[in-house]
Amino acid sequence: MFNNWLRNNKAAMWLLTVVRIYLGYTWFMGGIGKLTGGFDAEGFLKGAIAKAGGDHPAVQGWWAAFLEHGALPGVKLFNFLIPVGETLVGLGLILGTFTTFAALMGMVMNFAFLFSGTVSTNAQMLLLEMFVVVAAANAGRIGLDRWVIPYLRNLFRRNGEGNTPFPQGGMTKTKGAA
Repeated sequence: MFNNWLRNNKAAMWLLTVVRIYLGYTWFMGGIGKLTGGFDAEGFLKGAIAKAGGDHPAVQGWWAAFLEHGALPGVKLFNFLIPVGETLVGLGLILGTFTTFAALMGMVMNFAFLFSGTVSTNAQMLLLEMFVVVAAANAGRIGLDRWVIPYLRNLFRRNGEGNTPFPQGGMTKTKGAA
């Protein structure tokens, strides 16, 4: 019942638009701040790894192992991915373009920050992003998704006969192919 309201109700559409723009602004400003401020994740990663020790660790051992053996050696990649990811998630949510995917990617980053022992606004943002993801298309209806999603659906249809994995004029079946 609540899912139906989130996905179909006009009042929910407007409320989700406000939530979406708030989240987008938060992500966008965080990303731009990192892009222009010389962001380096190395200190954050080392701090998160250190939080895995002691009697009451804030970071689980399996996550600390990933950070130590995966993220820390690849810190240059994360120094790029985090600010660009935050900026793109923010733009997607502000503009209402690929809204569900943008919110989902925001959730992934919020979970990563929470797993790393940083609460801050991550839990609040995660909760709001869940509403956007559950609402699906209704969250982006007042945004560019109103035109982008139908355009992409039509792009991948051949002569109006259902979905195909290739755009019109793309690969076709050859004689004798399965």
